[in-house]
Amino acid sequence: MIIPYRTRRFFKGLATFLLALILLFILVWGVWILWLDRFVVYSRDGAKLDFTLQEPQSGQLAVPPAAEDPITIYYNEGENALNTSTELTQLSGYYITTTMLMENPTQVLDLVRKLPDQAPVLIEMKDIVGRCYYQSEVAPVKEDVDMDTISKIVEHLTRSNLYAIARIPAFRDYTFGLNNVPFGLPHKSGRGLWMDEARCYWLNPGSDGALNYLVSLVEELKAMGFNEVLLGDFRFPATDQIKFSGSKSETLISAAQRLTTACATNQFCLSFLIDDTAFTLPEGRTRVYLENRTAADVKTLAEELMLEDPTVKMAFITDLKDTRFDAYGVLRPITSVDPEELS
Repeated sequence: MIIPYRTRRFFKGLATFLLALILLFILVWGVWILWLDRFVVYSRDGAKLDFTLQEPQSGQLAVPPAAEDPITIYYNEGENALNTSTELTQLSGYYITTTMLMENPTQVLDLVRKLPDQAPVLIEMKDIVGRCYYQSEVAPVKEDVDMDTISKIVEHLTRSNLYAIARIPAFRDYTFGLNNVPFGLPHKSGRGLWMDEARCYWLNPGSDGALNYLVSLVEELKAMGFNEVLLGDFRFPATDQIKFSGSKSETLISAAQRLTTACATNQFCLSFLIDDTAFTLPEGRTRVYLENRTAADVKTLAEELMLEDPTVKMAFITDLKDTRFDAYGVLRPITSVDPEELS
């Protein structure tokens, strides 16, 4: 088949025209893309056009980071390795009383500075009058003590590798009871709050106001760096002269559970100084303490409390050196230690 000359010229011209048209389209498209590039905004949601931009936005020139000193890597191994576990361990340490802080705080400071790493130390941080041995925003501060030395003791306890435990009265507080009568335990006669032999008021463990007050104190001590807070006098006073309806034991168990939920964490322990072995310890990072008990009763007390692991969950505060206490947690007075033994 022979295609006429005119037909060939027609198709050749058409092909040339189409090729030119395609090249022109590519040129226009390229210029359009380059022009649009200044209006493209990139975000987390992708790229989009923003024709409100009058000129390209300025950026920051990327430069390599400045050379820094090499990072020192510490290997927490060997006999001097620190205990970084969040599990509670059996206590074997010392306690510091208000009397020690009042009579010879300098001696206490010297002894604390000589203690080995990880040694548990319990220190009283508030008295039954309601005054704190630190600058508190919740309760008044005790003024007739060597606050400077006590601050140094607390600073060493909370910033060293010691296991710091703060002790405060739970439901025995004259000042708070005086200023918050509805949260206290009333005398059965109805004439004000009941007062004990030390002329101290007691708070109602079933009162929201009393529990909120304790939570605020515990949170203060936690923020200071304490690993554990012991709530002393976690009980009702031993008297029939108060007016209270309901089960005292159930009220204490409920109060302990509420406080544990509010304060205890996987790295902070909340503990309770009790006198009744019918007490049920809340689950979590918690512990019970007993004070002024004989060594002969240690095993019986552990059985009556029915704790999951009494060697860890129970501790005794005693000045006795009887080794039967050592099967469980035990804290003894720091002043009974020979300083030469700690050197």
